[in-house]
Amino acid sequence: RQRQMCIRDSINYQLAQNEDKTAIFENWCDFLNYFDSSIFVQLSFINQRADIREFRKQITIPEQQDAFNDIRKEYSDMLQDQLTKGNNGLLKRKYITFGVEADSIRTAKVKLDRIETDILNNFKTLGVETEPLSGYERLKVLHDVFNMDTHEPFRFSYDMVARTGLSTKDFIAPTSFDFREGKCFKMGRTIGAASFLQILAPELNDRMLADILDLETGVIVNLHIRSIDQSEAIKTIKRKITDLDKMKIEEQKKAVRSGYDMDIIPSDLATFGNEAKNLLQDLQSRNERMFLLTFLVVNMADTKRKLENDIFAAAGIAQKYNCALTRLDYQQEAGLMSSIPLGENLIPIQRGLTTSSTAIFIPFITQELFQTGSALYYGLNALSNNMILCDRKQLKNPNGLILGTPGSGKSFAAKREITNAFLITDDDIFICDPEAEYFALVKRLGGQVIRLSPTGKGMDGKPQYVNPMDMNLNYSEDDSPLALKSDFILSLCELVIGGKEGLQPVDKTVIDRAVRNVYRDYLADPDPAKMPILGDLYDELLKQPEPEAARIAAALELYVSGSLNVFNHRTNVELSNRLVCFDIKQLGKQLKKLGMLIVQDQVWNRVTVNRAEKKATRYYMDEFHLLLKEEQTAAYSVEIWKRFRKWGGIPTAITQNVKDLLSSREVENIFENSDFVLMLNQAQGDRAILAKQLNISPQQMKYVTHTEAGEGLIFYGNVVLPFVDHFPKDTELYRIMTTKPEEVSSL
Repeated sequence: RQRQMCIRDSINYQLAQNEDKTAIFENWCDFLNYFDSSIFVQLSFINQRADIREFRKQITIPEQQDAFNDIRKEYSDMLQDQLTKGNNGLLKRKYITFGVEADSIRTAKVKLDRIETDILNNFKTLGVETEPLSGYERLKVLHDVFNMDTHEPFRFSYDMVARTGLSTKDFIAPTSFDFREGKCFKMGRTIGAASFLQILAPELNDRMLADILDLETGVIVNLHIRSIDQSEAIKTIKRKITDLDKMKIEEQKKAVRSGYDMDIIPSDLATFGNEAKNLLQDLQSRNERMFLLTFLVVNMADTKRKLENDIFAAAGIAQKYNCALTRLDYQQEAGLMSSIPLGENLIPIQRGLTTSSTAIFIPFITQELFQTGSALYYGLNALSNNMILCDRKQLKNPNGLILGTPGSGKSFAAKREITNAFLITDDDIFICDPEAEYFALVKRLGGQVIRLSPTGKGMDGKPQYVNPMDMNLNYSEDDSPLALKSDFILSLCELVIGGKEGLQPVDKTVIDRAVRNVYRDYLADPDPAKMPILGDLYDELLKQPEPEAARIAAALELYVSGSLNVFNHRTNVELSNRLVCFDIKQLGKQLKKLGMLIVQDQVWNRVTVNRAEKKATRYYMDEFHLLLKEEQTAAYSVEIWKRFRKWGGIPTAITQNVKDLLSSREVENIFENSDFVLMLNQAQGDRAILAKQLNISPQQMKYVTHTEAGEGLIFYGNVVLPFVDHFPKDTELYRIMTTKPEEVSSL
């Protein structure tokens, strides 16, 4: 009896830190050591061509009843073109099949249940996602292997067996088998050849299995592993040492009779003797066991010429690592049956290996990120050239960061994600734009641009005001929304007052009391006409008896009745558009941080409204590091950052000043509450800090060191992938998204 599990690539061994590699390898050794001689294990790696039409369907963006189908088509065509550059048409799956021999099904089931639980726990220790397969799913795996030529979907249910009188074999069988040739076989219209790996190398390399599986061909690799009883293995080695010692004595006797020095014995005998003793020591004193390994490779192709080329490529990889790929002449049927995940090995070609030698064939190779549904495009996997498609909403915490030096492609990456989200989701999208970079894109997508300036005039010359005192009754989860709003006003006052020490405890008390008084009428009767403005807070502060209140009011005067009174008006712009960009470039240094904070509060108001409608709100804020410089403002921004997730918000912070970001006391909270990071080229001084903060290996760090625009690392939950995003330049979308001066000036 046997069970089967599907292994997901949730760790990337090749790009891990050296210490992480060692830990993964040691845990994999412990995993193998779990299997005693009563359990047989089969690791199956199946790379097969999928129906490319199905992949195309997944990335096609359907037309909608709006004015953006031309852009939708252009973006969809770009995705189709990127698909052809990779091998997403190649499905790569990994399975582990294990079984036991038992007197009855009942006995076997008890044993298999225990083994399955232990295996799942061991994989969890490794950080690998594993999913047990049902009987139907196992039949589907076999159907897909046997019917590579047709790509027919698996149509089966267990009640069909009783209804039709057919067996399960009838539903998974190909149209034909032909094993008449000694060196290859035919399965339907597919031609295949089974080979075994002859392990000749004295030392094995952990890249060999990865290189074979990286071939962009249809290939099935199987490792049949059977543990030898430890005491039996030690006895066998001891007997072998005794035999070698006996042969050594015989050779010494010959040498004495012939008049030679008795220490002169054949070198092979001396080598084998030393290796046998080392092996015995490993088995007795180290965490090593003995395994019998059968390594099988089945190549599949549409034509004989293609098959021979694929076998030649696989044999070349084996040769590179001092091994040999040998065809199973006149054993093709047994080779194929041993290469389907049924746990049965019909090929009696086995190689004895220790635990660490067997573990060198580590199955956690290259991660992929190709999700369906509302997944967005982020470029091509730099390792496999496959498309990266993922949906941040599926993360536990979809908050994100886009980090990179000037010219590394930060704004372009944000615009690409905004465009993609706009075309395939119904999410609301807000942008805080300190450099007026998003105007062309927002206008092309029919969005709304609100230009905040010291004069209060918008892009059309008409006044455009946003009231920092805006609040709705859903503003907070608490019974009273005032607590969170008070935090916002405190942050605003801190920016206004400035200074190294910021607000003192007495200042905070006075401001909090004034805020509660100002909102009393509005909360009693939430009429928009009663919404307070900054001038109301100013007047309320002057009524307070404390001298600190007068000092705070004096600082606010510039923003109430002075030359910077742009924020002392009720909001007069309708924020009903699903794509809204706040252009704050003209606010200048004096007001920019204040503008960013007020925009953040406006977005929070929309998030609270959208939450009730179960609608997501995406928010992109450039130069985010500016909000982290003052203590109170940073604390409030991080609080909002945390709340966004609970309320259906998806904030994305964009910054080139990584040092300023990392110098903030709140940066730990930012990283801990962000499961998505898009990291582009990094300056030398930032790389070491980021490597420590995000546990980036030297191998991974190469992808953000002196790289071109649009190249870097993507962190998606536990997945870390190097990516390349070279968006086609001959498109309208590229022309409205680029921020390169030479390209913008030529438009």
